[in-house]
Amino acid sequence: MTDHPPLADFLKSRPAALKRGPIAIVLAEDDAAVAETLRHHARIGFRHILALSPDPVAVPDDLAPRITCLRWNTRRPQAHRDAVNAVLASVPAGTWLYYCYNAEFLFFPFSETRTVGELLAFHAEERREAMLTYVVDLYAPDLSRAPNAVSLTEAMFDRAGYFALGRKGPDGRPLDRQLDFHGGLRWRFEEHVPPANRRIDRIALFRAAPNLRLEANHSFNIAEYNTHSCPWHHNLTATIASFRAAKALATNPGSREAIGSFRWRNSEPFHWKAQQLMDLGLMEPGQWF
Repeated sequence: MTDHPPLADFLKSRPAALKRGPIAIVLAEDDAAVAETLRHHARIGFRHILALSPDPVAVPDDLAPRITCLRWNTRRPQAHRDAVNAVLASVPAGTWLYYCYNAEFLFFPFSETRTVGELLAFHAEERREAMLTYVVDLYAPDLSRAPNAVSLTEAMFDRAGYFALGRKGPDGRPLDRQLDFHGGLRWRFEEHVPPANRRIDRIALFRAAPNLRLEANHSFNIAEYNTHSCPWHHNLTATIASFRAAKALATNPGSREAIGSFRWRNSEPFHWKAQQLMDLGLMEPGQWF
């Protein structure tokens, strides 16, 4: 077990760990697959990981130099927004940041053989300051064996049922290169999901910039950060394979009694490989080969 100072105190100390990215922020809402989430993101190349949680989490000894455990109430509304914005205000401009929750795993094109640093270096060369990620829901096939819907060894996901709608601004006019993406469990069980939480797009990878702020709906206050590609060609996208929606649907009193299984005709075993997600069009390599 490690020290567990408040996030604000850590940021005030101006730690050396924040001077260079890419940096991952992991918000642990419960104890599901926390160590596995941290290990996955360390393996794909994040220079440092901030593990935020109300209570201390156990960090594997071999990962301890690259992980800082910090106290943060991850269960309150908008916990992600306030945490990300606090870190944004504390890192040098241009630092690449990433955020996710526990039991979520970032995949990007060729991530078995390339690092997230290589990914972001190429993305920056294309003059992109942020990357669209799709949150693809994972779920256990048998809720009697995995009541919280988390099974790393038997994970399944939907191979079909994804779609995008044009995003409109406050004036009702379409926004340039911005789309609302839907699918997965949030679409199939939408009667149990508030409308504001039904999108599966998240700008999870982004560069710090002056006055940049994350909004509650996982978008940013700078419009270009919310675009899926540049004007002249398609860009890289990535995927977050996530048990978060399944956990909520399987354990919340309002939905758990109504759901016997998440499996349906389009369920497919998840192989934990980037190629599987690319083959199904759930992320795109763009010009990166």
